[in-house]
Amino acid sequence: MSMTSMVVLGLSIATLLLLLGALWATMRPDRKGRASEPPAEVAPPEAPLAAPVGAPGRAGTDYTDPRTIQVGDRIDVHGSPQRVLGAMFVSWQGLQWTEFLLRDRARRLQWLSVEVLPGDPPHLEVKLWSEVPAQGMVPAKSMLIMEGVEFYPVERGTAAFRCEGDTGTPERGLLDFADYRAADGRLLSFERIQGGAWTAAYAQPLPPGSISIVHRAH
Repeated sequence: MSMTSMVVLGLSIATLLLLLGALWATMRPDRKGRASEPPAEVAPPEAPLAAPVGAPGRAGTDYTDPRTIQVGDRIDVHGSPQRVLGAMFVSWQGLQWTEFLLRDRARRLQWLSVEVLPGDPPHLEVKLWSEVPAQGMVPAKSMLIMEGVEFYPVERGTAAFRCEGDTGTPERGLLDFADYRAADGRLLSFERIQGGAWTAAYAQPLPPGSISIVHRAH
């Protein structure tokens, strides 16, 4: 065999060995195994709703979220122990709010309303209602005077409701309401259930941290 033939044969063998090595490397299983599937995207947790406008804090983070109140709970409102007797879930034109019937140690009844108001971001509005005498009164469509204070109409309508627990109302039905506001910010609301007699109450907006759940019903 000539020298040229030997050189060509050597180069051919070397090339073959390189190709075999490359083929073996591509067929060799990787030490890490099969590439893992990309991790599933996890939706970020929903940010707690802000407190009423002008008040610091986040519901459920900095203070008790009143939306978690349940019938039968024992709660504390401004230092006053209360029992949640019932709940009325109200809906009107896409808006929803909850009214809880409370009873304190003196067996006095009050309603606590919890509503998410639209905005950027949305925020909670919590009010404690105290009944006022309104025998024979009918909510006017214009200004009315209650106990010497002028109140002006804000909103009125007919909403659907359903109830849990003891509210003294039907389990389901319709309620008429008319809301008013005074120049100093005081709130007044009229309600009647299923076309019955009108009742009226003043609202006291509660700042964050005013409510705490003392004992859960379940």
